[in-house]
Parts: sequence; structure tokens; C-alpha cells
Amino acid sequence: MALAEFRGIQQINGPFVLVEAVPGVGYGDLVDVVVPDGTLRRGRVVSLTEKAVLIQVFAGTGDLVPATTRLRFLGKPLEMPLAPSILGRTFTGLGEPRDGCGPVYGGKRVNVNGLPLNPMARKYPRDFIHTGISAIDTLTTLIRGQKLPIFSGNGLPHNQLAVQIATQSRLVGAENFAVCFAGIGIKHDDAAFFTQELSVKGRTNSIVTFLNLADDPVIERIATPRMALTAAEYLAYELGMHVLVIITDMTNYCEALRELGVAAGEVPSRKGYPAYMYSDLASLYERAGVVRDLKGSVTQLPILTMPNDDITHPIPDLTGFITEGQIVLSRELDAKGIYPPIDVLTSLSRLMKDGIGKGYTRDDHPGVASQLFASYSRVQDIRSLAGVVGEDELSKNDKMSLEFGRFFESRFLKQGREEDRDISLSLDMSWDILRALPKNELTRVSMDEIRGHLKP
Repeated sequence: MALAEFRGIQQINGPFVLVEAVPGVGYGDLVDVVVPDGTLRRGRVVSLTEKAVLIQVFAGTGDLVPATTRLRFLGKPLEMPLAPSILGRTFTGLGEPRDGCGPVYGGKRVNVNGLPLNPMARKYPRDFIHTGISAIDTLTTLIRGQKLPIFSGNGLPHNQLAVQIATQSRLVGAENFAVCFAGIGIKHDDAAFFTQELSVKGRTNSIVTFLNLADDPVIERIATPRMALTAAEYLAYELGMHVLVIITDMTNYCEALRELGVAAGEVPSRKGYPAYMYSDLASLYERAGVVRDLKGSVTQLPILTMPNDDITHPIPDLTGFITEGQIVLSRELDAKGIYPPIDVLTSLSRLMKDGIGKGYTRDDHPGVASQLFASYSRVQDIRSLAGVVGEDELSKNDKMSLEFGRFFESRFLKQGREEDRDISLSLDMSWDILRALPKNELTRVSMDEIRGHLKP
């Protein structure tokens, strides 16, 4: 039932319409915009004063006639219907069915503008989430309840990596695992790829998909990640599931923030983005975590493409401040034909140290990861030296390090797009490539580990 209904609007500016003040209307309330031909467009209140109300129209303001357009104020925020049956479904960026299976029945309607978790209610994340990607599981481990973004670039295979993680990921020792997959501002061919791959390869009864297309109204991009997170919170905190939320591409979300901010006449900040972008991103990222006394959890894996591969750009820069590490994709490794092209030396998982080792993955995991980092870092230094003096002038140990670097990239980093490696297999592969180094250079692992895993 509508709170109030009015005819006529004062001003149209881009996706915004301005009307006189309406009693009882609140920020974020939904509005039905009734076009003269009787069709409905959904909008929401984005600003209000004692004299006027500014409304953002989701489907745009084209063909609106100020004198005859009617506005129906609904007195409620943007909501999403939720029920256990959302598992396996595909929705639009506004939470409407996109798979032709009809609306969601028998559940509840929930405000999508959720709140960040109270830090005092959080439980420290510790449990290892298996992704089947050696470079992630071994060197930048994803922990249940963590926020671990992927920094990519235009043309890099982050979409393939997102699908592979969505279809392979699981929480070791738990069956109640689900994935919420959100595509923001994606092209039609990417949407078809996601739909096809997730339905064929995925556990279709445990994945919820939200797809916002590039030609959809810009305002929908603001709602899409909130829809996915609201669904994840419902599955986690009411159904007791462990949910991994994969969002791609957060750069499109931030571009939408900038575009709408300019249209609203807001004063731009760094590189034209709104000054509140940090707090806006935090309101999304901080909805992940493990809550005390609740069975479920929400883990986030947002993906963003760095403009011009610039990691200091405001989007990756602010994301890095809020989240607990990053996985960086390398254009150089991609050019070598290595998939996934993960640059392990610039990647980091800040919660990794407390979720690996004895009782979580395997006893030798911390030492092996540290040794791989140290040895591969030395490979980069030797490659730089070889570029100056030539490889023939290098010492025997330096040449062995170069050989290790080639093994590391071609055997460990590189894997098939459908290859799902267990953590034990990844660790065994790590020991195999460490054989290329002399034992006196294995300074990050114990002698007992060397004797146990490097048998003659």
C-alpha cells in the first residue's frame, strides 16, 4: 500500500527527478514512477529536505512528462524476497528472477541495505577454504570470514578464475557451503559465459547468481552487490550455511558511484570519485565475517580491474585499506601463457598465518609457503642480474634458482581451467619443485621436513 501518491514533478536531471516535499518520506524509500501510458518504473529517494525530495529512477527518465507523471511513495526501502529456494536461481541486479522460474515464494522480504558487522560480535577467522587453485591455497590462502579481493586488469582472465573458484570452492569438513555470485555491469557474452559455466560445472543447488548487464540502468549497479550480500547473510545467519560471495567487477560499481555523484551535482574528490567512496566500499566489504554464537559465515572475494593496471588507483587503493590482503594477476605471466597468472610476490593474505598448518591444512604448509616465497623472490633478482651479465656468467646456484623459477611457473602456478587441486597435492608439488634447489638454500623449512619430503 502506498504511503502517498502525487501527480507532477518539478524538474528532471539525468536519472533524477525533483518533487516538492512529501510528508513521512524517508531516505532510501522506494517510489513507483507511473508513466502516462501506465507502465511502472522503480526509483528511490536519495535526498530530501523540508522543501523538496530527489528521486533516482532505476530505469532512467526518458519519455517522462513532468506534468502527467505520477509518483507513488511506498514508504519502504529496497527489499528482496528470500527463501531457501533461492539456491540454484539466477536474478537480475535488482533481485528480480532472470531464469524464467517465477518469483520467490514462501519466505520473507529483507531490506538490502544491511549494516557492517559489529567488530565486537566478530569471531576471529581461522578455517581454510579450498579453491582448488595451487597459488591461492598454498601461498595466499583464503580463510572463512575473510575479505580477499582479486586485483586484475582489462583482458586478463579474471572471469574464468571467478567461475573456477565458484565451482570448485568448499569449506573443508563442512557440507553446508554455498556461493553467491554477482556480476556488475558485465557484457552480454560474459553473462552468457557465467550462466553456462555455473550451470554446467557448478553445484547448481548451492549457487545463487545475480547478473547486472552493461546496458542496464547505472543505478542498478549500486543495488547488485547489496542484493548478493543480503542473500548471503540470509543463507549464513538464518540457514546456518557458510557462504562465499564473489563480486565482479567492483570497478564498474565505483564508476557507477562516480557517474551518479556527478549527475547529482556532488563535489568530486580524487580522480572524480565521490569523497564517500571509502565508506561506501567499507559498508559492503565489512558485511563479511564470522559472528560469535552463529553457525554460518560470509566470506568475500571481490574482483576489480585496475584502470591502466595502476594499483595506486583509488579503487584498488581504498579496497586494499579495507580488506585483508589481495590476489594480484600479472599481465607478464598471462603473456607467457600461464593460467591463472597470479603474481605471488605482490599477493598477500593477512589472515593466512592463522588458518594453515597443523589442525587446518598440513603441518608443513607454513614452512613450504615461506620457502616458496623466498626462493621465487630470489629468482626475480637473478633474472635481473642475468639480463645484465648474461645467463652463462651466473654461478651454479644461480642457474639452479633459474631452473626452479621455470619449474615454479610452468608446473605449480600453471594449471588447467578445470583442474581442481587438493591442498595436499599442491604441497607435494611444492616439494617436488624445491628439489631443483640445493638443500643448503632451503632455510625456511626444518630439517625434519626436508628429511620427510625430500627423500632421495
